[in-house]
Amino acid sequence: MRKDHFEVTHRDVMGRVGKLHTPHGTVQTPALMPVINPNIDFIEPKEMKKYGAEIVITNSYIIYRSEELREKALKKGLHGLLGVDFPVMTDSGSYQLMVYGDVEVKNSEILNFQKEIGSDIAVPLDIPTPPDADVELILEDMKLTLEREREAAEIFESSNSLISFPIQGSNNAEMRRKFAVEARKIAESYNVKPLFPIGAVVPLLDTYRFSDVVISILEVKSALPPSMPVHLFGAGHPMMFSLAAALGCDLFDSAAYALYAKDDRYMTVRGTEKLSEINEFPCCCPVCSEYTPKELRKMEKKERSKLLAKHNLYVSFQEIKTVRQAIRNKTLFELVENRIRAHPYLLEAWRKLRRYKELLEKYDPSIKSRFFYTGVESLLRPAISRHVERVMKITPEKETVLVTNFSSGLKGDLYLRPCFGVVFPELVESYPAGHAEMPSDEEIDLNAIEIAVNSFIEYAKRNKRTKFVVKVEGRWIDVFRTKNLPENVVIKGESFEV
Repeated sequence: MRKDHFEVTHRDVMGRVGKLHTPHGTVQTPALMPVINPNIDFIEPKEMKKYGAEIVITNSYIIYRSEELREKALKKGLHGLLGVDFPVMTDSGSYQLMVYGDVEVKNSEILNFQKEIGSDIAVPLDIPTPPDADVELILEDMKLTLEREREAAEIFESSNSLISFPIQGSNNAEMRRKFAVEARKIAESYNVKPLFPIGAVVPLLDTYRFSDVVISILEVKSALPPSMPVHLFGAGHPMMFSLAAALGCDLFDSAAYALYAKDDRYMTVRGTEKLSEINEFPCCCPVCSEYTPKELRKMEKKERSKLLAKHNLYVSFQEIKTVRQAIRNKTLFELVENRIRAHPYLLEAWRKLRRYKELLEKYDPSIKSRFFYTGVESLLRPAISRHVERVMKITPEKETVLVTNFSSGLKGDLYLRPCFGVVFPELVESYPAGHAEMPSDEEIDLNAIEIAVNSFIEYAKRNKRTKFVVKVEGRWIDVFRTKNLPENVVIKGESFEV
């Protein structure tokens, strides 16, 4: 397995800005690939650069099945057929297999065809396993797909093109991880440039089963080398980009921009709206700046669909750029915590991170310039647990220690701060506790104070020879009242004194 095709330049959470090197140029990631249907005259592939695309994806099976398209592709090459000079990924027909149950091509045939027409990223004919499949079906599909991935590795060994190793497994966490392990083994056995797509998530996305998608991604990431690029197949809505990128996905593909437009649906980072229900466009892209919703509704269907598709592309690429910049600024947590409030199931999905604390800490950078608290989801950040772990290793120098809450203005030997718990005076100007922006103690979520008090109590238990005199106020007193305190902790407050 070669590792010279993907270079990571910036990291945040589990996301990364990177450079994906292909035979037809370098792609900046996270990247969105608009889906191009070679049979449909809609938005020209060469126009995609105007919206922000550096790579597109098309379907080699559709090209292969059309005698006219196949001859042109074999004569001019894939890029000549589409009229582009930038990278093109080719799907293999797996989508048709998922929808129709069968395709009229062998795995070796479609792989050799992709190689012959010059695909930058090729895909074997993997078997997409539907949601809620039983283990027997998952294992059967896995066995066949892995055989096809090995065949792909043999065909593309030593090639400059990238080869995909799709990872299926339905919504079974154990099977996703197992599949990723086996796909990785195959990739490591050959001289290939691998890409690892996570497949068959569209049915989950369509039914708002975002938690299943998040768990699938995290299980796959836990089994892959951190240096390998990951593609989330079919995740083409901008409301998903920040979350998926934060979990380590580098490539997305979108047919949604066109499919939604043909159904008179208007995409935003907060969801999708029907054109019939919009009075004003909440966007300043060229389409929304030139036309009103009323004017679009009066247009012929074909013209209206094309304009809506252009808007959908503009808003999608704007979000991709926003995600990349957040990674560079190390503010991706803040962006995701903002975006997940667009839908309760996104919020639920993000909270699944609790199960993957160690994985998150492994990837997330330990040094950043700020900590912006945006709500209880901020409590999931590794910065908090790292701070607590660091504090637990330090023994107080004094026999009696005065502890005050950070915002009280009272000078103490130790401070208590929501989320972080114990903060030493030497750390009040350091990241994360000293560089944290958060609501006042009276307005912040009670969970943040609860966590701080719990970590302080644990610290006191570890330092039994030290007497902690705690002078707190407001809600801190209420939380301390509910705790069983160790003998070396004395609380002194206006209404609570021991």
